[in-house]
Amino acid sequence: MMPEEKVRMRKQLGLLEGVTLILGIIFGSGIFISPREVLQKTGSVWGSLTVWAICGGLATLGALSYSELGTTLAQSGGDYHYIDEAYGPLPAFLYLWDAIFIFIPSTNAIMALTFANNVLQPIYHGCTINPLCRKLLAAVTICFLTFINAYDIKFTTRMQNVFSLTMISSLVVIVMGGMVWMAQGHLENFEDGWAGTNSSVSDWSVAIFLGIFSYSGWNYLNFMTEELRDPFVNLPRAIYISLPLVTAIYIMANVSYLAVLGQDVLTTEAIAVDFATAILGWLRWVMPALVCIATLGGLSVNIMTSSRICFAGARNGHMPELLAHINIKCMSPMPSLVFLMLLSLLMLIPDNLTSLITYCTVVESFFTTICCSAVLWLRHKKPNLPRPIKVQLWMPSIFVAITSMLLVIPVISEPFAVISGACITLAGLPAYYVLVKNTPAPIQRMTLSFTHFCQKLFLSAVEENEDL
Repeated sequence: MMPEEKVRMRKQLGLLEGVTLILGIIFGSGIFISPREVLQKTGSVWGSLTVWAICGGLATLGALSYSELGTTLAQSGGDYHYIDEAYGPLPAFLYLWDAIFIFIPSTNAIMALTFANNVLQPIYHGCTINPLCRKLLAAVTICFLTFINAYDIKFTTRMQNVFSLTMISSLVVIVMGGMVWMAQGHLENFEDGWAGTNSSVSDWSVAIFLGIFSYSGWNYLNFMTEELRDPFVNLPRAIYISLPLVTAIYIMANVSYLAVLGQDVLTTEAIAVDFATAILGWLRWVMPALVCIATLGGLSVNIMTSSRICFAGARNGHMPELLAHINIKCMSPMPSLVFLMLLSLLMLIPDNLTSLITYCTVVESFFTTICCSAVLWLRHKKPNLPRPIKVQLWMPSIFVAITSMLLVIPVISEPFAVISGACITLAGLPAYYVLVKNTPAPIQRMTLSFTHFCQKLFLSAVEENEDL
């Protein structure tokens, strides 16, 4: 660190890095997990593809709404900052509470387990993967990527560019392989594509939630606004480039999966690996390698961006001060990264991956709906607020209306996930009033002592303020 350099986040992200961050987190793992679950819930090939198209449209509407929020309220923290600005500190704290204790560590665990699945699948070929081996490899992966993100942000962003190229390459291989397969006349899986379609509204809503999980991440660049060069230009451009590309690739990739594997998609544990085995012959080893790199990149982006939520919350007094510290040599939020790493390791304990996806997707979708409604509320509450980008109001309105209706269904179909999420959210209320609003003196003293100890351990200091 140069002697005159202030202790604060560096602006190291340009348009390319912004695009690769969005692509990295979206492509990270969902497209390699959710196709089986979506097909299972919809019951038919065309039903599955319909869900993927609907989810792509919803993600695009949500991302466009976030482009207004991100340029109007240009600070790191993303959803947390927008909810705080629109609805006040208590809803913002509840979002932060859920983000830190539910969907950030859950998403990290899901991505790490997906990576471990694809690494171990060739080794355990024809056998059941040992659950302990899978969890240990996932844990090592989370720890390694946290270390990389903590010690060299610039190297991490460059590495992410390579990861994103690899992710796109893996999906292009899937799309091209499927096109060649269909060009050879293998269209039987689409001849009666609506056969077996499920008529259950609840199953279709769960399928849409699973599809939304695969598109989740389009708002993650907003978490790092303060590290983005010229955010008023690069943030919306990154969104405009990424979302249409993701939607097109996702639909074509699912067409390829279904053309080659058909209903066998329902029995696969590593869909891309089985796809490659079916059509690539002796080159089938390429796909597991590409998928592993893709999921590794997605996990790396999630670790990087999500730590900024924790950092922003601590800077605002909603989390312990230590989590707002920056390492004075690496200029990274090292305490936040380590804290979220420990929580992510705890999330590796549950055995049911599908329930983990539903668990975090329902809660995250709830707060994403609230966040998009902030576009409408701020137009009314603060009409004179400078807005470099103003979206048509029908965009957030449709997004909020559809996602609100979808949120009703899991109450019936997935009551455990909804009740668990509600209980953890409500647990944030006493935490807010006891630990944030009226912190007891003994807890303040213990927190201060622990902060001083960790400050030496992490070589960290409070950020020096500067205008964005």
